[in-house]
Amino acid sequence: MAGKAAAPGTAVLLVTANVGSLFDDPENLQKNWLREFYQVVHTHKPHFMALHCQEFGGKNYEASMSHVDKFVKELLSSDAMKEYNRARVYLDENYRSQEHFTALGSFYFLHESLKNIYQFDFKAKKYKKVAGKEIYSDTLESTPTLEKAKFPQDYFPECKWSRKGFVRTRWSIADCAFDLVNIHLFHDASNLVAWETSPSVYAGIRHKALGYVLDRIIDQRFEKAAYFVFGDFNFRLDSKSVVETLCTKATVQTVRAADTNEVVKLIFRESDNDRKVMLQLEKKVFDYFNQEVFRDDNGTALLEFDKELSVFKDRLYEPDITFPPSYPYSEDSSQGKQYMNTRCPAWCDRILMSPSAKELILRSESEEKVVTYDHIGPNVCMGDHKPVFLAFRVAPGAGKAHTHVPKCCVVQ
Repeated sequence: MAGKAAAPGTAVLLVTANVGSLFDDPENLQKNWLREFYQVVHTHKPHFMALHCQEFGGKNYEASMSHVDKFVKELLSSDAMKEYNRARVYLDENYRSQEHFTALGSFYFLHESLKNIYQFDFKAKKYKKVAGKEIYSDTLESTPTLEKAKFPQDYFPECKWSRKGFVRTRWSIADCAFDLVNIHLFHDASNLVAWETSPSVYAGIRHKALGYVLDRIIDQRFEKAAYFVFGDFNFRLDSKSVVETLCTKATVQTVRAADTNEVVKLIFRESDNDRKVMLQLEKKVFDYFNQEVFRDDNGTALLEFDKELSVFKDRLYEPDITFPPSYPYSEDSSQGKQYMNTRCPAWCDRILMSPSAKELILRSESEEKVVTYDHIGPNVCMGDHKPVFLAFRVAPGAGKAHTHVPKCCVVQ
């Protein structure tokens, strides 16, 4: 609007996206994905932007290297991003190392108008001014401007390595310091196992792993800072409660393997209405007859079954969720709103923050919305996950009481 005064504070955009699908079908998916991403950037016009990617490079990193390079080049050089004259990109490309590979990709973009921005060097324990565009890849373990860790092997289900871990960076904007943590937690390996107990065994593993990360980022090695943790938490709805609610009056048929007697399928049928099948549950099948229940009113009726974050209610805050479950969407490029019948839809992709980070966010005295928490590409195929974003403004001077950044900065 002409003549409107510039909004106070520094505009920040945080985005999390599991992008594995983009590298399995780059021709059909990447163009749409980038268009929708750029639209969010254009709408919110951030001064500082962070994009946290999981499964970067897809299932077969080595085969996708050329697609990875193209994707990164596009993000750094497109017209949509031309006003972002500084960037830091961290790509875990060390796919040959089972002990270290996380397939995480973290992108940070700084608008040309943004002054007084510094990044923390964890080795030197100093802040350094950010200039130019730099890409770090292969072995991030030796990169001083980040901390990276894979979860200990005994955290992994059956102690079998998978690409799960976290990457942490620390930033200072206008004397306000905060950590940004890219995280990928463990998925549900089997719908049948997830259904057996409440909470599920997988929820317990995620709880342990997230606690591990939070303990690491507030330990005594560095001065404490506010933190935002965003990524693919793989949080699932409480499966037992969901199934019992969706299939209240159903009868259950159990199908077992002939050779091992192991349960391989559960079939839930209506007790009347010609015993219509309501739900089929297998290791990797969750086929419910009415997908609309996950889309109606953005799936609000199911939020009561989203319980995994409650364990951390004193340590992590999340804005109200007003978008439908972010996973598992169809990877068919013509099916923008359709879920796959593989898993119960859930809010896997989240943006969480410490209580001190919540205090940094500018609040509005008027009705104008200053915080937006939403998903990207609601009507477009973005792969099996919809990216999730949080747009807000850091209140002017918000971090003055918490940080002494100017005293320890090393300006390069």
